[in-house]
Amino acid sequence: MIMSTSRRKIEHLELCAASPVESRKVGPGFNDVMLVHRALPEMDMDDIDLSTDFLGKEMNAPFMIASITGGHPETTAVNAALAEAAEELGVGIGVGSQRAAIEDPSQEESFRVVRDRAPNAFVYGNIGAAQIREYGIDGIEKIIDMIDADALAVHLNFLQEAIQPEGDRDASGALEVIEDICSLDVPVIIKETGAGISHEDAFILKQAGASAIDVGGVGGTSWSGVEVYRARERKDMGSESLGELFWDFGIPTVPSIVECSVSLPVIATGGLRTGLDIAKSIALGASVGSAALPFVEPAMKGKEEVVSSIQHMINELKVAMFLCGCRNVNDLHHAPAVVSGWTREYLELRGFNVKDLAMRSTNNDLLAI
Repeated sequence: MIMSTSRRKIEHLELCAASPVESRKVGPGFNDVMLVHRALPEMDMDDIDLSTDFLGKEMNAPFMIASITGGHPETTAVNAALAEAAEELGVGIGVGSQRAAIEDPSQEESFRVVRDRAPNAFVYGNIGAAQIREYGIDGIEKIIDMIDADALAVHLNFLQEAIQPEGDRDASGALEVIEDICSLDVPVIIKETGAGISHEDAFILKQAGASAIDVGGVGGTSWSGVEVYRARERKDMGSESLGELFWDFGIPTVPSIVECSVSLPVIATGGLRTGLDIAKSIALGASVGSAALPFVEPAMKGKEEVVSSIQHMINELKVAMFLCGCRNVNDLHHAPAVVSGWTREYLELRGFNVKDLAMRSTNNDLLAI
């Protein structure tokens, strides 16, 4: 029997909290990136400014809680805790796919609670590209109004759709509907959910009118992996085998950040677990970093646990900036980053010059090379 969208949402949340769902053989690539240490940072670490503007909204730090959940009564408390943490820390937050609330309006509260608890935060809505044709512009405007969204994320999750029995495998016409959605009054973020975005697709999405790109690269949660557990429970050997094969399929987060350098704001998502990962992402070209999985368990315990987890990452980011001589996020954008190993090989084979990343300098540098 095909499971309802609402029930599937709580099942996904429970699996992510209880099972190993991250990429297994392929990491995000941060181990291949080194930020150049400045032994003389010549600043007071307490004076570092983490504030950043993203799509017209000021945030206290270049970080967002990536889309996690919503669409089932049991997810309301989780989203409340996440939203309260985002509001307290002044970071952004996205909601899970709002498809369930369109199918069943009684689920709207599980999403609306995010704006209620985070009235001043940057909040983005979320719907799958595969569902836009079904709901039309009126349906999309409804999900934006539902949470008074500052932006709308359109997620591309065709890998997961291909694995799950309920999946929508018809990707034809997706670009056309994205172009239609980009005509709305709110910024549109195109986000992958774990398989990364190539330079070719990033360029096409820019032409389509996207306001930002969320790379959603390999290295974090594998939704193909999540589907393996679901298939195993219902003894669907075909789907389980597919999920196992494509568990780590796609472009890891670090190369995907570079691939998406098409003069659009970039969100780095996929395996970011420390503030150092955020710093490396920004040095490579991202505007902000985001993560989801690290906050699932804390959110089930309450706001304070989420605040503690995010604050720890923000403190790590500040230390990384201090040691790289970066007084603000703009300096970090220009900080040299040395890329080596498999990631360098991949990027060079794709035609990117990683030496350009290594030879940059921050605005306050007085060095002459």
